[in-house]
Amino acid sequence: MATVPCFHVDAFTARAFRGNPAAVCLLTASRPTRWMQAVAAEMNLSETAFVRPLARGFSLRWFTPKVEVDLCGHATLAAAHVLWQEGIAPKHAELGFETRSGRLSAVRTRSAIELDFPALAARPCKAPSGLAQALGATPRAVAMSRHDLLVELASERAVRELQPDLARLRRLRVRGVITTACARRRWDFVSRFFAPAVGVDEDPVTGSAHSVLAPYWSERLGKTSMLGYQASPRGGEVAVKLRGDRVALGGEALTVVRGELVVR
Repeated sequence: MATVPCFHVDAFTARAFRGNPAAVCLLTASRPTRWMQAVAAEMNLSETAFVRPLARGFSLRWFTPKVEVDLCGHATLAAAHVLWQEGIAPKHAELGFETRSGRLSAVRTRSAIELDFPALAARPCKAPSGLAQALGATPRAVAMSRHDLLVELASERAVRELQPDLARLRRLRVRGVITTACARRRWDFVSRFFAPAVGVDEDPVTGSAHSVLAPYWSERLGKTSMLGYQASPRGGEVAVKLRGDRVALGGEALTVVRGELVVR
């Protein structure tokens, strides 16, 4: 009976059971999309990554329990961690991933893994009808990125205390809603991310959201290197460095489960 190596990795954290958990499946050959979606539903994590070797680098696809997505940071971080950990890639090699968002890369630094992602602009827009009621908070500013709605709130406290109406958020015609505010402590900004429309009520730490948050806060704070904190119950830090139309996302990861998926 065929098996596929499968890992449960906590990303954007150095502590087990914090940060954002992702499943990583190491394939040796392509598998049907329907099968990958079924595996992701079975894993029931915010994202499951499927990695397959290519002549140059790796193919990487991401699935929530409901849909395939175009961009995911924490599952990319988890995939890079597994490839180095398992000796599939040399420890100091740069990894290249072919994805639905083009070629992405990952490198190891002294203290973290650094991902090279596209910087995604968020353009000011009118708040969708019912947004304030869905969030239970009044937006200070609203903008739309390639995938998600970005909502700036009045304070870090407002972000941390949000208790949104997920049923109402699910009806918005966006992948997800990034809520954010300037921070007063060790971080430059805080955020939370809600995506009930794609099967993720609240994502613990969202790398792709920081592809939007980096240029957004860079313009407002006049900085290109910042530290963000995603204030979900699990929580996690993401270091961001804006480099023109790209952004470096930095974080740590650790494996909490190693096993095999039986292929039927």
